[in-house]
Parts: sequence; C-alpha cells; structure tokens
Amino acid sequence: MLLAAMPAQANDLHAGYYYPQPETREVYISEVPMANDATESSRAAFVVGLAAQQLKQSHAPGYHLFAKGAELEKIIIVATGPERYDNLFRMRALLASLTSMARATPLFAQSAQPYELNFLDFCKLMGFEQVTVSNGDNFAHQITIR
Repeated sequence: MLLAAMPAQANDLHAGYYYPQPETREVYISEVPMANDATESSRAAFVVGLAAQQLKQSHAPGYHLFAKGAELEKIIIVATGPERYDNLFRMRALLASLTSMARATPLFAQSAQPYELNFLDFCKLMGFEQVTVSNGDNFAHQITIR
C-alpha cells in the first residue's frame, strides 16, 4: 500500500459540476488484483448496494455516493450538508467507515482476507480507478487507485 500526495490537476471532467476542482490528489497502490468478474454492472450494483445500506439507517445520510465515467470506473462521494468532510482527515474517516459498509457486501465476504482489505482495496477489486470525496462546497480530494 502506498499513498503519495500529488498536486491538483485541471483535467477532471466532473470537477465544477459535482464537486470543486480537487485541491489535493493522491495515488493508492493496492496489492489486490481486480476481480475477473468486475464489470460496469457490478460497479453499479456496488454503489446501489452502499446507497441502500445508507437509506436503512435511522438518520439522513451525510453524503451522496455515485459512480461516473464511461465504464462507471469512478466513485464520487459528496457531503449533503455544511461542515461535513471539509478536510482531509474527515474524508479519510469517511473512507474508513465505508470499509465497514463494504464488508457487508457479498463480494467482500468472498475475499480470502476480507478484514485485511480497506475500502480502496475493495474499489480496486471492483475495477474502480478513482475515488473523489468532496464537502460539496469548496474542497475535494481525489484518489487514483492502482
């Protein structure tokens, strides 16, 4: 696993529409191989499954999560209100909580070492290449998964 901070780039087609231009970027290198059956449909089902888990909670969700890209290879997570996920530490805490939610999915349970994987590893397994988290106002962080 490797996290490397990188300067923001201006070639993100979703920036300015779903979230502001990412101020920070990093690369996450996962040792997990992409699953043989990872497809656009399985990525869509994963995002729908996480959203359904969110709706079962007894409170309003703190973020919206959806897939974008030509093959749904990008996950976008945007806060639903002010003062949520407004710094890198809160965004990383959100990703850690998404690890718990992802572990409840059938594909994660099929992994040989499900409790050693985190949300970004699971994204790699599913074939996602990028995760963007934003407070929906003035801050976004983008992670490229390799």
